[in-house]
Amino acid sequence: MKEMMYYAHQALKPHQELKYVIYGQFWQTDFLRFYHSQTNYNISKECLSLGISLYKGKKSYSFNIDNPDQAAFDAALANAMALIDSLPEDPDFVDVEDDLRKAPEAPRINNIEAVPLATKTAILSRLTDVVKLHNFELYGTFICNHTISHLINSNGLDKESAGSPIYFEVKAVHNESQITVLETFGGEDFNRFDEADFTHRLLRKIAYCANDVVDVEPGEYTVIFAPRCVAELAQYLAYGMTAWSLDQHRSYFEGKTGEQVFPELVTITDDPNDPDVILFDYNGEGHLYQKLDLIDRGVFKHFMCNKYYSYKTGLENNGNSANCLVVKGGSEDLESMISGIERGLYVSSLHYVNFINPKETSVTGLTRDGTFLIENGRITKVVNSLRFTDKIVRIFQNIAALENKSFTTPFSQNYDQFGIEAVKSPHAKVLGFNITSSTKTI
Repeated sequence: MKEMMYYAHQALKPHQELKYVIYGQFWQTDFLRFYHSQTNYNISKECLSLGISLYKGKKSYSFNIDNPDQAAFDAALANAMALIDSLPEDPDFVDVEDDLRKAPEAPRINNIEAVPLATKTAILSRLTDVVKLHNFELYGTFICNHTISHLINSNGLDKESAGSPIYFEVKAVHNESQITVLETFGGEDFNRFDEADFTHRLLRKIAYCANDVVDVEPGEYTVIFAPRCVAELAQYLAYGMTAWSLDQHRSYFEGKTGEQVFPELVTITDDPNDPDVILFDYNGEGHLYQKLDLIDRGVFKHFMCNKYYSYKTGLENNGNSANCLVVKGGSEDLESMISGIERGLYVSSLHYVNFINPKETSVTGLTRDGTFLIENGRITKVVNSLRFTDKIVRIFQNIAALENKSFTTPFSQNYDQFGIEAVKSPHAKVLGFNITSSTKTI
């Protein structure tokens, strides 16, 4: 990869009329899928890619080459140079990234090697034996990736970084009722995986499934959101904290910098230094990735902004991109949060969440994989999956308590290069969550 990167760099240096970015990546995955408590397939895959972005004045052209060689690069560059003058200008483009700072060198583990197939299957075997006692079977995925990225640009950046995220998701399905519950682990440090605690949390949800299945009427409910729900809602909320959304007038936070937007117990950061999330040295443009306060004790602090939008909006180029979101935990334990609810819901997971209006943060979606009724401070019944429509800002404004423990939830699209993200968050007690209907199905 380095040889190809520097070949491209040498080929572009004589073109003084160009600004350019050269991005190389070597990506590997070990993807294990399990079905009916058995390994369904295991994929080992790798990809070497080279991406080039050229800027001539305010005109630009980009191309990508998989498994690149010099001949393929020369042909693609010649094609780009022949086309670039005919392209429209972007009046807002000024320059490529110029942050020359480098992250401290630190050893990085390749989790494909550190968490081999034998380790994955042994964990699954132990979990399978436990859930079978309750007539459940396991489905899900266990993915370890490893990526080496290298970026060179015309402003003198020459930076390399590595990452090895983990995505472990277990769905337990009852063989008769088909009730499902979910548990996950993510991050980059597998030493932080506590199998005993993971099993305990999964079995606790399985125990709830022995109760009757009911529907609930539409209306507003006090809910306990599992960390997975809080994490997903935080990701949607962060959409409005980008300079792009501000520039498009699609951000709820426009004009609210420095304002109290949520209760004081709500703090959200983008923190690549947290050991429970996936580590990032740089953003995709080579800017040093550092901790950024987004919400500090309920006050909106910063938009996440890259070089392009820094020029366009006048905001500081902080280089953050919501890849390392952390919702700070609170002071209550989960049991006390549940015990204070006379009638409400425990929501394990959200599904098919979509914006209705990003500016208002209004969304609609479904609950999934374990929705339970809380009565008189106890979880008493299984609830059919529900449809909801609400505003994310209203949900966060109605947070009444946050758990004193946090968990890291991984997210992956499970196709192409199985890109993995992770968010660290606690359980949250939310008042007045708006349920619009029952799906009448588990």
